[in-house]
Amino acid sequence: MTTVGEAGEHAVIAAIREAAPSARNGDDAAVLSMTTPNARYIASTDMLVEGRHFSLDWSTPEQVGAKAAVQNFADIEAMGARPTAILMSLSVPEDTQLDVVRGIARGLREQGRKCAAELVGGDVVGGSSLVISITAMGELGGPGRPLVRSAARPGDAVIAAGRIGHSGAGLDMLKRYGSPSAVPEKFRELVDAHLVPDFAYGRGPVARAAGVNALTDNSDGLVVDLTAIAEASNVTIDVDETAVAPSELLMAAADCLDTDPWRWVLAGGEDHTLLGTTPGEPPTGFRRIGTVHRDRGLPVSVDGREPWLRGGWVSF
Repeated sequence: MTTVGEAGEHAVIAAIREAAPSARNGDDAAVLSMTTPNARYIASTDMLVEGRHFSLDWSTPEQVGAKAAVQNFADIEAMGARPTAILMSLSVPEDTQLDVVRGIARGLREQGRKCAAELVGGDVVGGSSLVISITAMGELGGPGRPLVRSAARPGDAVIAAGRIGHSGAGLDMLKRYGSPSAVPEKFRELVDAHLVPDFAYGRGPVARAAGVNALTDNSDGLVVDLTAIAEASNVTIDVDETAVAPSELLMAAADCLDTDPWRWVLAGGEDHTLLGTTPGEPPTGFRRIGTVHRDRGLPVSVDGREPWLRGGWVSF
């Protein structure tokens, strides 16, 4: 098997371009065009470090690439925009197999196909550990405002699109059993939700068109991410406990691991479920999980009580 050190920079770049081909990739910079009048660019960047954000012990390179794409595309959709392109830069130890790099690029490509976004460029450099830096770009169509965290208003319904707590449960399953194949079959769905979150593309623009006020994605944990909306908007959010109660699958997983399933719901993160607030009925694909109030003390409460679990992702 060929390593990146043996192949050299140009061969590594060629392998990436072969795994994720694009007519816009190959020059000093990519040229991107707007497809709608009065459109604006949306950009977001994120980094993944092996051993902290992912593990090749239980993720395939394709899954790593797909997850990197999902978490960046979710940020684009959380602004109400449509993902259009992605850039990837890699810091790679020289003994890394070239097939690992190919696999990461294939994962990006496959996820990008779900929303018509291509890998259009990037960079590679040698390093002591595998680090992936992703920049995603999107298009915000028309003259309307983007969806931001600071626009929630008292009286809004708090809404969510997607599952909450599954990724955190899947991570704990992997920590307990060591590999996806060792996890009991009935919990594989949770493992899949962690390795490659199941993101429903197109709901961000749908939310914007429906008049949603504020939007973000559940990357750091439900309480942490709703707190970001509450504090940016100078409001408080009360979550309906029954609306976010752990599913039967989460309850069974908690019994298996002898833990509290609410830890995954309130503090798990990495589901990349869209979370927001709206003055009207939840848009298609969203459900109501709470209510926005004027400042009443706690940024986020659950049925009027302080969340008994906060946690969430911490970068440092």
